[in-house]
Amino acid sequence: MDLSRRNQVLAIVGTITHNEATIASELNDNIKNTPILSLTSFAGRQELLSPRLPHFIQLGDDINHHIQCIAAIVGEFRWKKVTVIYEHNNDDFSSDPEIILCLSNSLKLVGSEIESHLAFPSLSTLSDAESTIENELNKLKRKSNRVFLIVRSSLELANIICEKAKQIGLMEKGSVWIIPDEVAGLLDSVNSSVIFNMQGVVGFRTHFIEMNKAFRKFKFLFRRKFALEYPEEDSVNPSNFALQAYYAAKAIAEAANKLSQGKFRLEQFSEKILSSKFERLSAKTFSKNGQFLQSPTFNIINVIGKSYRELALWSSTLGFSKNIVRHQVMETTNATNDSNGVFSTVYWPGDFQSVPKGWIHSNEDRSLKIGVPANGVFTQFVNVTHDSRNGTLITGFSIGVFKVVVERLPYDLQYKFIPFNGSYDEMVYQVYNKTLDAAVGDTAIVEYRYHLVDFSQPYVESGLQMVVTEQPVKSKETWMFLDAFTKEMWLMIAAMHIFVGVVIWLIEREANPDLRGFGSMLWFLVTVLFYAHREPIRKPLAQVVLTPWLFAIFIVTNSFTASLTSITISQVKPSVLDIQTLKERNSPVGCNGNSFIVKYLTDVLKFKPENIRKINSMSDYPAAFEKKEIEAAFFVAPHAKVFLAKYSCKGFIKVGNVFRLGGFGFVFPKGSSLVADISEALLNMIESGET
Repeated sequence: MDLSRRNQVLAIVGTITHNEATIASELNDNIKNTPILSLTSFAGRQELLSPRLPHFIQLGDDINHHIQCIAAIVGEFRWKKVTVIYEHNNDDFSSDPEIILCLSNSLKLVGSEIESHLAFPSLSTLSDAESTIENELNKLKRKSNRVFLIVRSSLELANIICEKAKQIGLMEKGSVWIIPDEVAGLLDSVNSSVIFNMQGVVGFRTHFIEMNKAFRKFKFLFRRKFALEYPEEDSVNPSNFALQAYYAAKAIAEAANKLSQGKFRLEQFSEKILSSKFERLSAKTFSKNGQFLQSPTFNIINVIGKSYRELALWSSTLGFSKNIVRHQVMETTNATNDSNGVFSTVYWPGDFQSVPKGWIHSNEDRSLKIGVPANGVFTQFVNVTHDSRNGTLITGFSIGVFKVVVERLPYDLQYKFIPFNGSYDEMVYQVYNKTLDAAVGDTAIVEYRYHLVDFSQPYVESGLQMVVTEQPVKSKETWMFLDAFTKEMWLMIAAMHIFVGVVIWLIEREANPDLRGFGSMLWFLVTVLFYAHREPIRKPLAQVVLTPWLFAIFIVTNSFTASLTSITISQVKPSVLDIQTLKERNSPVGCNGNSFIVKYLTDVLKFKPENIRKINSMSDYPAAFEKKEIEAAFFVAPHAKVFLAKYSCKGFIKVGNVFRLGGFGFVFPKGSSLVADISEALLNMIESGET
């Protein structure tokens, strides 16, 4: 400020924020006419920079790119919940909630969410930093989530966090730690103790070109000077932040040299800085007024051994790529996200190579509590038995489905089944009250009824089905056999039979003494129907007439027998044809007393409550029908199939339309992230054919 008042400031370069520069410009008008090169990262909201600072040049990255990179890593490994750790920006506290909001939105795009977050003040403001950090981390240890994202932090704070996390067991098998560019970018300049504390950590750092002549020259000069000034340091490689500072100074120097004899015009000077054409070391261009000319590319690294390994490259436009060659190919071909095989050899905390599920349970009390109906009617789906030797045993189709689905989740989910003795509605209400974390039922779900709980994808489609008894029907009419053919058919058969008989009689009566009389002819007509005629047919012409008629008689008699059999045997029909008949007759109906069906019959189908009989055992239904206690029973379709498979031979039949109700699913509290995970696992299970 003092130098600026005396017009001795050509440009300002350093870790100065936009807010600081704005305040300085309000105190000194000369500041607003001075090019300011800021090395700090900034939030996207700073796209609207103060008009008082027309020459404010941002060299740091837009932190939104950092957030997107973190979310991309989380999405690649499909972690559903994360814990966010960050350091307060003492210069600009208002950016903290904006960064968290940006991270939350980015995580939602990859199917994840922030479960909890932990904010630390700057180390300089803490009287006992290590104790404070350890206490806060112990609070996180009591939670199940094990994916920790350090979004913003100094290297010193990140080192203490990792050191204390390692001491209390938060960097063991199953844990995930991700560090930001401002920490990972300094790993080339830290000693072995910092690397030891961060074993298995994944991070990202700004990519810069290391193979060109400019970088090799800069690296040589940097290492020589650094080693002379700090001979006790192990690592002497320059970081990206050293490169940024070098860029800023070099840009100012070159811009000044290009202007004639030190006579500066402010507008030209800023333009020269922005358009500097010297060879870039980090392949990153400058930006003005918060607008980057090129989005940054990050190296994804994995801390292991005495240093770190580079796993992949990432940019907001191309996604992941295996190496710089592949990244350049993707740029020319406009391909995106070549992440296949990129992360196949990551070493996670605890020297663990399998991808952590990011979710563990430290004790039995943290297990997910799953309510199951203890008094279910259809034990084929859920069966709760008690054994003095083995304790409570819970089996059944629905239980088996749940176990298979949990195995398909991308994280470890500990759970325990809790028998519930109330009704299904009461069990669902317990889930809503969060006394239970979830519910496995043996009945279909009426989705219109519950607005405070969520349901998973159905694993069995279902509907409401009515079952009634079979009613035998026998016809007792004397002339029932005449119904075998129509009247026209009977008349045609009789006429043809008489006609054939007369023709044969006319042909045979002269030569055949057995068929000369009229009575003989009539008897012949009767006996030929049963193939019992004894009168010989002597003339060939008569035989020609009789032969096809015998075939016709054979066909007619068999058709008559079949038709008559279908009429005379006992037939069955449903005792009740539809629901409307039941309601008009005030007929009693039965259903599972612990199921949702009771409410459905009264609220939707409008049955009178006094006509509904609650039956709590499948074996009680036949007795209830026999004693006329009920005239129909209502089941969900899968239960109806089980019932009819066991009792169909005893005279029960399903009738009427099926009322669609969704299907069998699992119940969770409203907003539970497990709903989407369980539904996805259910779909994968169904598509695999395991059901």
